[in-house]
Amino acid sequence: MSRDTVQPYIATITVGPRRFDVSVLISYDGVEYIGRLWFAAADGAADADRIPDRGVIPGRSKEEVEAMARRLSEAEMVARYRRATANKRRFLALRTVTDEFLRKVRYLNQVAISMRAGLIDLEGAAQEIDFTEHQLHELVRRLREVAGVEELGA
Repeated sequence: MSRDTVQPYIATITVGPRRFDVSVLISYDGVEYIGRLWFAAADGAADADRIPDRGVIPGRSKEEVEAMARRLSEAEMVARYRRATANKRRFLALRTVTDEFLRKVRYLNQVAISMRAGLIDLEGAAQEIDFTEHQLHELVRRLREVAGVEELGA
């Protein structure tokens, strides 16, 4: 966590038989401060049980974001917890292929930038671009296999 990022405790909520400590992770994105609620088992379970809310709380300062988070009612925090657990990633194979696709796109862009800047030769860059394009096509074909397939135990 950078020094510009803080995560103050907000409240403890009850969802069914379980209790969760709620904190808000606040960071600056270059335009505004963004807060995201985090839910952790109040009984001190492992960090793996920490779940982030997908929604954000924007503000002009860290204090404003924290104040807005503190104004949420317990019912609103429970609703955000339920949204967070409903959106928990279940399609890990699809995510893996998607992440790899994005890595290849970034690499392709870096090769093209380096080529245009004269840092690598045109022939070598062209070969690398062709190979990377082939890899991207293969990843797109794999998307069909993994889309909608829920991981067991995830």
